[in-house]
Amino acid sequence: LKLGGEMREMTLLFSDIRGFTTISEQFRADPEGLTRFINRFLTPMTDIILEQEGTIDKYMGDAIMAFWNAPLGDPEHARHACRAALTMISRVGSWNEEMRADAEAAGRLHHPIAIGVGLNTGQCCVGNMGSSQRFDYSVLGDTVNLASRLEGQSKAYGVDIVIGEETRAQVPEMAALQLDYLRVKGKLEPVMVYGLIGDDELAGNEEFQALAERHDIMMTAYRTMQFDKAAATLAACRERSKPVYDLSALYRLYQIRLDHYAENPPPSGWDGVFVATTK
Repeated sequence: LKLGGEMREMTLLFSDIRGFTTISEQFRADPEGLTRFINRFLTPMTDIILEQEGTIDKYMGDAIMAFWNAPLGDPEHARHACRAALTMISRVGSWNEEMRADAEAAGRLHHPIAIGVGLNTGQCCVGNMGSSQRFDYSVLGDTVNLASRLEGQSKAYGVDIVIGEETRAQVPEMAALQLDYLRVKGKLEPVMVYGLIGDDELAGNEEFQALAERHDIMMTAYRTMQFDKAAATLAACRERSKPVYDLSALYRLYQIRLDHYAENPPPSGWDGVFVATTK
């Protein structure tokens, strides 16, 4: 074993429990209870990642960092990572039901959780990272940093899973929608980001396809400063999204932007980039 790594295309996953500070506060007199809570959550999430051929990099409190295509090669790393993310979101629902039943049996209040997930694909350096005294098998690179930032943006856009442009390019068969042309905090280059809302089956659903068509029209109109057209299409998107996926937070965000630009048009040559101010 020695320090060093190799360059490889990989897909990174970051997940985080929403509002974990508030949850932790409820266990302030019972730190062992918080430990049991976290262990019980991380175990099924880890099972899902491993079942989809992923590698757990580390746990950071309630957060998980994982990657695909190392140490063993995986030509479908982006697809496996997306399937893991979708399954994790689904498992959180059943996990909440299990925890609710346990809480009721013990006479405790149940506080359901939600998670956000960020996925990104690109070149990384993977190998033994650290110091000469202590190191572990991990991954470094801009791809990793962006994956972490995308997880943080899931709350802002009101979707469970945010994926980068290259991840989307490698899973065109899955159900995803454009979220924004975004410059995340700490980066100079903007990226197109997408919300992954379902698998191949949902992508073939007629209701999703109708939503995706109107959604793309709305996004194109927005980025080309056709704000009246974008506003008109937004109303149709809201209606078409109801049976497919809850996009109310996303469309509320765009309504606010459109209302603002109606009164304060952006300068000529505006590139449609939104600059994130939070991680």
